[in-house]
Amino acid sequence: MDPTCSRLASTKYRFDGPVARYLEGITSQWLLVAPAANPAMLEILRDRDRLPHRNLVPWAGEFAGKYLTSAVQVLRLTGDRALRDTIAQFVDELASLQAADGYLGPWPQANRLTGTAPNVMGQEGGTWDAWGHYHIMLGLLLWYEESGSDIALTTARRLGDLLCQRFLGGRSPRLVDTGSTEMNLAPAHSLCLLHRVTGETRYLDLALQLVEEFAAQGDSGPLAGDYLRVALAGKEFYQGPKPRWESLHPIMALAELYWLTGRTEFRTAFEQIWWSIARLDRHNNGGFSSGEQAQGNPYHQGAIETCCTIAWMALSVEMLRLTGNPVVADELELSTLNSALGLLSPTGRWCTYNTPMDGVRRASAHDIVFQAREGSPELNCCSVNGPRGLGLLSDWALLRDGQGLCLNYYGPGQMEARLERGLRVKLEQHTEYPAKGRIDLVVTPSRAAAFALKLRLPHWSASTRVKVNGKAVRRAATGYLVLDRTWEPGDRVQLDLDLSLHYWTGEQECAGRASVYRGPLLLAYDRRLNGVDPDQIPAMDARGLKAVPVTAGGWLPAIAAVQVPAVDGTRLTLCDFASAGQAGVPYVSWLPVQHTPRVPFGPSTPWRSGRASDGT
Repeated sequence: MDPTCSRLASTKYRFDGPVARYLEGITSQWLLVAPAANPAMLEILRDRDRLPHRNLVPWAGEFAGKYLTSAVQVLRLTGDRALRDTIAQFVDELASLQAADGYLGPWPQANRLTGTAPNVMGQEGGTWDAWGHYHIMLGLLLWYEESGSDIALTTARRLGDLLCQRFLGGRSPRLVDTGSTEMNLAPAHSLCLLHRVTGETRYLDLALQLVEEFAAQGDSGPLAGDYLRVALAGKEFYQGPKPRWESLHPIMALAELYWLTGRTEFRTAFEQIWWSIARLDRHNNGGFSSGEQAQGNPYHQGAIETCCTIAWMALSVEMLRLTGNPVVADELELSTLNSALGLLSPTGRWCTYNTPMDGVRRASAHDIVFQAREGSPELNCCSVNGPRGLGLLSDWALLRDGQGLCLNYYGPGQMEARLERGLRVKLEQHTEYPAKGRIDLVVTPSRAAAFALKLRLPHWSASTRVKVNGKAVRRAATGYLVLDRTWEPGDRVQLDLDLSLHYWTGEQECAGRASVYRGPLLLAYDRRLNGVDPDQIPAMDARGLKAVPVTAGGWLPAIAAVQVPAVDGTRLTLCDFASAGQAGVPYVSWLPVQHTPRVPFGPSTPWRSGRASDGT
């Protein structure tokens, strides 16, 4: 079976506005320079059997794969020629480091895929070796899809063949017996992707076997996360035996296996897990995890790690492809415009490890400096993964389904895709969204043609208005608006989204406070924009609260900012979450706002947000 929604591989993008600035920064300041500035990313694979052994973190083998995945997905959006050349050179070098048996990790020969090595953080310890191979395989398959590189596909196949040789068919030890199972069972996902490309049944057989190993039991309890059975029993993700964030990568195999086998239990379990995380562990800023795992509490103050949020976004892409539910695209927009931009420096030179709801932003090279090694001072799990937050736009911004095109991303720029042989469609957006709600869309097919264009109407927009060539269109309140017609070059669609304030009333650790949203943007206090300090923020009253758009930030301007009155008459400036704290000062997104509505979580109200009377 084919997914409900799928990416159009031939799509060309041109972004303007903030997203374009961030893409330019991470391309020029990180993706183009990371391999040379951090040569140990590949050298640890080259000298794995040399003495003395390098002192490595357990996940050292992931760096090359995460970098490659981020780079390819950003390349899809930019078409940057220098980046394309850098990736090609990187893949050639990476492939040359593969051992004769297909191994492509950093550990000595006697320790390959065993789960232990003598040089883990300076001592004998557990390794995430299969996890590293998963990320490398994923990056190679993306590059093959983008470039047609035979080297990339051959290298990925040899990785898959090695895993099959070592673990397929009841061999001992099983992959689940190598430990660190939230991580080391991740190849269940990449093996599904490899099967899709090659048609080789052994890759699918091993993926299915690894899903069976999800339920493996040891003498002292579960060896792995038991994701399938726990979800089918209706339990929440955080209640399972392995609720760490890395589990999301093997869980993505469930969605792929549904398409490959048609077995509905895979889909049921996957959807249960996604909704559980959305309800209980996705924070107000679109980030996922508290202290690197699910806690069953979206108000939890534990660290919201960059890698965790990226995994949540990748899981959400699979959910969107599986269900075609525009609410999932709303979730991706929330994560992208708030957490994914917020975890990146606007210059592209660094990203965070933790992007908290309230607090400060620190570069990952500060928070997790313990990962730095000789030859790679800036290299860590988050630095190679952070750019993927924007790169994932290539997986959900514009999709196709059985009816036609699904436009999920709003923002200045254009996308051009081949809908069918001989028919390309350009969608050009003239807008200041998300700072403003008006979107003027010009639809230009290469010839007059009949097809459906589906526009995402966000669940938070209470009074969306749509016109086609100046004529008002009847619409559903939310969901996708299907415009099925014969399109002529230059046809225009006007979309007006409701940016009036809406509020998520806090509970537990955030009781007595509220999150304030303007459209998809979470608003936050930033100390550099206000005369009061964080512990002096005066109360606001949601009833009739007026938000006046302003320009704020000076040399580091906010993407969007508004002024609002406090109860005591103080004028506060609130800016979008991604811009808050970018100068290294404290910021707050759970604010003292009175009389906010209480809205329970539901399939149509996943942000728990509602409007107070006369909020603007």
